Amino acid sequence: MDNRISELRDFLDSAHSVYHAVAALSWMLEDEGYQFLPEGAQWTLYPGGKYYMTRGGSALIAFRIPEVVPLGFMMSAAHADRPGFKLKENGELTGTYTRLSTERYGGMIMAPWLDRPLSVAGRVLVETEDGIESRLLDIDRDLMLIPNVAIHMNRKVNEGVAWNPGVDLLPLLGSKNAAGHLQTILEREAGGKILGHDLYLYVRQKATVWGIDGEYISAAGLDDLECVWGCTQGFLNAQETRSIPVLCVFDSEEVGSCSAQGADSALLEDVLERVCKALELDLHAMLSNSMMLSADNAHALHPNHPELSDANNAPTPGSGLVLKYNGNLKYTTDGASAAVLKKICAEAQVPVQTYYNRADLPGGSTLGSISLSHVSVLSADIGLAQLAMHSCYETASVADALYLCDAMQAFYSSALQTTGEGGIRILAN
Repeated sequence: MDNRISELRDFLDSAHSVYHAVAALSWMLEDEGYQFLPEGAQWTLYPGGKYYMTRGGSALIAFRIPEVVPLGFMMSAAHADRPGFKLKENGELTGTYTRLSTERYGGMIMAPWLDRPLSVAGRVLVETEDGIESRLLDIDRDLMLIPNVAIHMNRKVNEGVAWNPGVDLLPLLGSKNAAGHLQTILEREAGGKILGHDLYLYVRQKATVWGIDGEYISAAGLDDLECVWGCTQGFLNAQETRSIPVLCVFDSEEVGSCSAQGADSALLEDVLERVCKALELDLHAMLSNSMMLSADNAHALHPNHPELSDANNAPTPGSGLVLKYNGNLKYTTDGASAAVLKKICAEAQVPVQTYYNRADLPGGSTLGSISLSHVSVLSADIGLAQLAMHSCYETASVADALYLCDAMQAFYSSALQTTGEGGIRILAN
């Protein structure tokens, strides 16, 4: 097995929340010599410098400054959040059993959450002598489970169930004797009094590679941590060009990107403006020679329900990068951006597939078009073919994860220059 797949599995198994994903990326960047830039500090940037910043512990932007005067930005944007259940304040429900009250975060497939060992991870805000400190928290044990109702008590369970998250999907924490113990466990793990938290349930099953030829990978959060990881690998391994490479990892995509850490904030716009100011560059001229890839996984042709896909534009696992189109601009790909990406991928020997929703089955949107409302550049939406999207345990292709690494390395090793007449030159490193 390619060592990169082992590294992907390790990343997936460490990223039990959006906060843990961003922390893992931060450590990865620092190992490669990237300097952390506090958002509230003055930024002094130098040619040859490698930098990153975070916001709220759940969004990250990294970039490098080339030794030459740059023409523009080459950017990718992915998201590290996933659908799931968020723990409420005062969340214990006591009685014969001790259960937890949660609320849904994003749109998930509910049934797979039942009868699986679960735990909780995220961030906690702890009271200290110096103020309030944000700390990562991950209870590394099988802590709770959402039990199914026996078929004898619900004879129609296999005929389709309308799940009520306020009744059917409450996690069981313990007997009545467990009342009050969760807060004790959390504060012991956090090392202090918790004043606030953003904690999410996660399934305990680890990422695994499987199939006759080991061709599939399954894990929690493949949408969109697989793209986060692949974009990061391409970013780190790319060669210097006449563009500034920018890696963006946002939060809140699954709920509309409307937070201060989401794509519908001024985060990316602010960072690019600060970079240009520090280097005495013209932001608007830079944007005219820039491109963004919005990286978020795509629906694969389903083995049991091929009729749900567009007949001629249904990507399959293992067949390469997916270029996503939508006539109503839920995806940002157009003729120009498709042409650029296809040429870059051809040079890198990465196969490209196309995806359209079936005309009568509108799909979801992603952060690409949202981000363009703040930073208007040439843009395409890409992803990897995936099964069971928004399940708590999803499946994709091993080969495609490697194709994404190669495609992003080639993308970041390129620069663009517009001709002013609708033409685009791709400049190799």
